[in-house]
Amino acid sequence: MRISLQGQVALVTGASSGLGAAAARALASAGASVVINYHSQAEPAEALAAEIVAEGGQAIAVGADISQEDQVERLFAQTLSRFGQLDILLANSGLQKDAPITEMSLADWNTVIGVNLTGQFLCARAALRQFIAQGMRPGVSKAMGKIIHMSSVHQVIPWAGHANYAASKGGVDMLMRTLAQEVGELKIRVNSIAPGAIRTAINEEATEGAAQAKLLELIPYGRVGEAEDVANAVVWLASDLSDYVHGTSLVIDGGMSLYPEFRDNG
Repeated sequence: MRISLQGQVALVTGASSGLGAAAARALASAGASVVINYHSQAEPAEALAAEIVAEGGQAIAVGADISQEDQVERLFAQTLSRFGQLDILLANSGLQKDAPITEMSLADWNTVIGVNLTGQFLCARAALRQFIAQGMRPGVSKAMGKIIHMSSVHQVIPWAGHANYAASKGGVDMLMRTLAQEVGELKIRVNSIAPGAIRTAINEEATEGAAQAKLLELIPYGRVGEAEDVANAVVWLASDLSDYVHGTSLVIDGGMSLYPEFRDNG
């Protein structure tokens, strides 16, 4: 069965590369009009929008720092100015600034929390306000709106040297579940995706060669994930095929969160 998102508008934050770009392509392929948000990489975001348009879809690229309230409001205003509605939010923007906890600066802590957690709150709040304002759209979607938060297996797996990142993703999980509890009665679905090791340009060193062999020791399924593995899940969660899925974190990690290092140490 081919999933159709025809007539729907999706906003993807942090979509100029990696998981966000793959998700934007997949959503457009399913028929959604897509807003490609970027922070500092305008050229690849605009190239992706042009690629989608050339293939018969609809897309625009919009720059905004999603950790800043005024820029989030502007991002949503531009979305509505171009497409007139919003049906799907993929809150994907995220970053790392790693250091041992004794060496981590407050600035690096605040930057990661600001983008990875506060940014997801700001975008979810804006999306919820828009969903409620526009109401149900019969024939377009069974839900009033869909929010998909991008989390990580590190919402449950501690990660030494990455306290700010792990804390932000633990916060995203609880933010998602709390929002789902709060707005489910409005027929707004809120879920998240928790990827494990996914091959993208930003983590090429950790997923190739000798580093990949070491990484595979932590992945029972025996391969590193691809961006399309996550993008396919985004499309499913955005569609009516997952209409009874709500308040759930979909882990896409090849079994990494099963703690395989304990396999022979039980």
